[in-house]
Amino acid sequence: MELRAAKIYWKAWRAVTIKFPDKDLPRTPEHWRIFRSRASVLSGSPRLAVNPVNAILNYLYALLDAECRLAVAALGLDPEMGVLHMDTINRDSLACDLMEAIRPDVDAYVLDRILKQPLKRNWFFEERNGNCRLMADLASQLAETISTWARLVAPLAEWTVKEIASTTKIRRATPATRLTQNHKRETRGGDPFVTSNNSVSLQNVCNDCGTPIINANEKCRVCSVEESKRRLKAVATEGRVVSRSANAQVKRSTTQIANQVEIREWSPSDQPSWLTAEFYAENIQPQISSLSCSSITTRLAVSRGYAGEIRQGRVPHPRHWMALAKLIGL
Repeated sequence: MELRAAKIYWKAWRAVTIKFPDKDLPRTPEHWRIFRSRASVLSGSPRLAVNPVNAILNYLYALLDAECRLAVAALGLDPEMGVLHMDTINRDSLACDLMEAIRPDVDAYVLDRILKQPLKRNWFFEERNGNCRLMADLASQLAETISTWARLVAPLAEWTVKEIASTTKIRRATPATRLTQNHKRETRGGDPFVTSNNSVSLQNVCNDCGTPIINANEKCRVCSVEESKRRLKAVATEGRVVSRSANAQVKRSTTQIANQVEIREWSPSDQPSWLTAEFYAENIQPQISSLSCSSITTRLAVSRGYAGEIRQGRVPHPRHWMALAKLIGL
């Protein structure tokens, strides 16, 4: 029954795609990008993994096994005497019993990581026989999760000792809680030991080049700039097409006609005698650069491009001088 359940469970992982940065794809074997199966083609079992995900799972299970073995030994039990697992030479069967309850946490940690962020190619290497191994950089990151597995194992190991002690005929004192220190907490009136599922996060890397990044963004700063350039080029191309459409031509024509009408209706006599070209050049133009394009656009009812040219030194039609003088407070 357990074997059939495991086949169904790991079969669901086949839909998971292992992501690598675009820069690493040419150097990444094709079979590394798909989970395929928990069993290795080299051994017929999970040992000797042939892809990165199975290699990570094997390493984390080894860390969990070590913590289970230490917890059982610290509480006075023999790690080799199993309850669910048969006693086998060179295997700590009781530690394997405890591992079964915490395997889902390990699996969830790995699955969450590979779904959110890509794996770097230089975190792994492949031996001649196809065995996928972890490099020191990734192994050191994964080793930092060992405190999380220890906190998850502690209450489970103490519960196991308590259950076994309750079946003995000899009346004994309540088993010690060396791992969680719950007896001391209760004596002092403190809160009971609480397990934490917060685990160490692996290094975030850029989806394109694999450069380490602080936040879990999709791209690093350099790749983001390149992506912005490509996006801006596409938008500019689309904008040029739209600007040459019939509708845009009609709008420009309407605007030009309205401007010509205003120019014809404007008379220099409408301008104050002090508002001359010399006054504009000496008193108004030097201060226009401090104005924003949006304020000039709104006040003069001109386009944003024309407003930018005015800020850069272009002299607008004299009918706009009074509005600009008011805008800068003259």
